[in-house]
Amino acid sequence: MSPTSSSRRRVLVSIGTRPEAIKLAPVVRALAARPEFEVLTVATAQHRELLDQILAFFELRPDLDLDLMRAGQGLAELTARMTAALDRVLSDTSPDLVLAQGDTTTVFVTALCCFYRGIPFGHVEAGLRTGRRRSPFPEEMNRVLTGRLADLHFAPTARAAANLLAEGLPEAAVLVTGNTVIDALRWTVPRVDASPFTAHDGRRSLLVTTHRRESFGPPLLSICHALADLAARGDVEILYPVHPNPKVRETVRHHLGDHPRVRLVEPLGYPEFVAAMTAAHLVLTDSGGVQEEAPSLGKPVLVLRDDTERPEGIEAGTARLVGTDRAGIVAAATALLDDDDAYAAMARRANPYGDGHAAERIAERVATHLACRPAP
Repeated sequence: MSPTSSSRRRVLVSIGTRPEAIKLAPVVRALAARPEFEVLTVATAQHRELLDQILAFFELRPDLDLDLMRAGQGLAELTARMTAALDRVLSDTSPDLVLAQGDTTTVFVTALCCFYRGIPFGHVEAGLRTGRRRSPFPEEMNRVLTGRLADLHFAPTARAAANLLAEGLPEAAVLVTGNTVIDALRWTVPRVDASPFTAHDGRRSLLVTTHRRESFGPPLLSICHALADLAARGDVEILYPVHPNPKVRETVRHHLGDHPRVRLVEPLGYPEFVAAMTAAHLVLTDSGGVQEEAPSLGKPVLVLRDDTERPEGIEAGTARLVGTDRAGIVAAATALLDDDDAYAAMARRANPYGDGHAAERIAERVATHLACRPAP
């Protein structure tokens, strides 16, 4: 591809996984709506099938598809192959600025390749921290390293921005935007039907997701036992979209596959998952994105992790950190299922993660940044 003309600046958006596609779709739309930008998207396909589903829903067709996913691929191999592939993309497209979102290998490698070539890089959802290098793994270090490489930091909350400033980053490079997942959610809710996910016979639906590497093994087994205990109550139904990772799938299907009140399904497409959240009474998850989304729908969240890089929800009362201990999960869920006042107090809390206009703020800041830089 030839360099852009001086009248339009080329912005490349790098997307690897389903959560990245969800959170970057509003950003791509906001950038494309501005005449001063030429927007290109590159898919690393770090999550092939899950990524394809969401790109189709948001009507995004990558300009470049690197198709890097391989069965059984380790992090070192993925990082090496992705570095070479993305470096070629940067050489071929000559972008004025590159954006990526979150904490995956795609984000870190994109930032690193931009650093090598002296191309400005903007990090969407910057500043999230647990303060523990290996929790979550490898996401925490991906965030930290990307933060050292980025030129623009789009923090979803004031706390995330404070984390960045505490690390010595210049205040002028940090902008609090809100989280773009709320933009995506607001666009999606009117377009979905929640009825297929409604519980039957007056029971209440519990929506469950697990995928974190640190949950593999005994923690996931403990979660499965807790879910079986909750399902045995008789007044709930559990909907559990099972992540395709074999370490998740084998454990979950072995321990919950035959339970009459547990519905194990394949991973849901984003619109179907939003519909499932809408129908749910309570959400149990180790996902960061779900911690942000569910409160906008008035759904309390029990976080199946020992720590979270999203403490704003815990502090606001929209989520509770319950860990992976069987008894702790059952106790926390039971408290909300049996006490209507406690449930209502949590469900009515304001979502701390944004107002649905984060993408517009990001596009405006990119425009300002590029206006101050001469065209290459």
